[in-house]
Amino acid sequence: MTVPAIMLRGVTKRFRMRAGRGQRTLKSAFIDCFRHQPLRSADCYEALRNVDLTVMRGRSVGIIGENGSGKSTLLKVIGKIYRPDAGTVQVEGRLAALIELGADFHPEFTGRENIVINGMLMGLSRREIVDRLDEIVAFADIGDYIEQPARTYSSGMIMRLGFSVAAHLAPDILLIDEVLAVGDEAFAKKCGERIASFRQRGKTIVLVTHDPAAVERWCDEAMWLDRGVVRAMGPPWAVLDAYHRALAQREANHADAASAVSHAGIDSLPIPVVEIVGVFLSGKDGAPRDLYRAGEVLKATLSYRMRMPASPLVFGFEIVRSDGLVVYGARMAEPGVRGAAAGEIEVTVDSLDLVTGLYFLDVAAYGRDGQPYDQHTRRNPLQVCSDSDETGVARLRHEWRVIEGAGR
Repeated sequence: MTVPAIMLRGVTKRFRMRAGRGQRTLKSAFIDCFRHQPLRSADCYEALRNVDLTVMRGRSVGIIGENGSGKSTLLKVIGKIYRPDAGTVQVEGRLAALIELGADFHPEFTGRENIVINGMLMGLSRREIVDRLDEIVAFADIGDYIEQPARTYSSGMIMRLGFSVAAHLAPDILLIDEVLAVGDEAFAKKCGERIASFRQRGKTIVLVTHDPAAVERWCDEAMWLDRGVVRAMGPPWAVLDAYHRALAQREANHADAASAVSHAGIDSLPIPVVEIVGVFLSGKDGAPRDLYRAGEVLKATLSYRMRMPASPLVFGFEIVRSDGLVVYGARMAEPGVRGAAAGEIEVTVDSLDLVTGLYFLDVAAYGRDGQPYDQHTRRNPLQVCSDSDETGVARLRHEWRVIEGAGR
């Protein structure tokens, strides 16, 4: 029977707010260490607030959220680095935390000596460390630096060695905090392969990352943390969709506010001005929609008006993935507007051949010389869904053929 490897109930973690300069002396700080006074709400902020989380043995959970949302604090609570101020934390099994890699390395000890010390701090016996030493050194791949003091290492080398030590502990539970981009591309690939092997062996993984592709690739479930509060928990695609929609709405609000400010003094601008009034997304039938099946027709209707006489206009669009990757962009080959005070521009994508994910349709209006007049970015979200397990960005049309008994 599957049992929980990690169980958090009502976990809250507070941190004391630092006083301003000149308001605290060394003497007062020393005295405060012995007072053990409870944190008052006015003196602290809640990095985590009433968090519940259950991770079953052998499952992988991705934690997403903006910077400062409490993701790393949550990992440190699970890893017993922080003690919660309220709630309970239960962890079953040997745990390895890939958090602040190399932070425990002594600068005057060699890489090899730090491996032994770090392994013992993580609960391995000296014999276990010696048995795995060559494998750890080979995986880190830092060359002759392994015999040099850690103070001579670059930050990348420290992280490579730290990852290698933690990844060779044979843990039951692996906590990972933004370390999938450690080192160069080849080493990052090794990290990914190591994590994949943990999953195949039925290990429990909690992953903190800003990379939605990593969550979809390695996680069975996802949690969205927002300012210490759990906003969503469930299948990765559903949680990522909710998270990205919230970000899109926030960016749209900021863009609208900036647009209002920029248009407040529009009469004083020396250049012709065109305003994009709105964008209407629809399918082949013209009905409004923001959810498309992969391969369907996407039709975008852009409404504009000229606030001043303008030269011939060129309109363009870009389809941008939620992480900022520009999937495709195009402009009109010839100016499409020559003096009309208002109107619409329609562009049709015959086949939206994208893999499942959240995208945005960004639009812009330009003069003949390329001068941008107005643009809408991150305001028009569209969701693409597919029944296939394709990865990447674009769906490339292909077919498979089996030829039995053939060989080259």
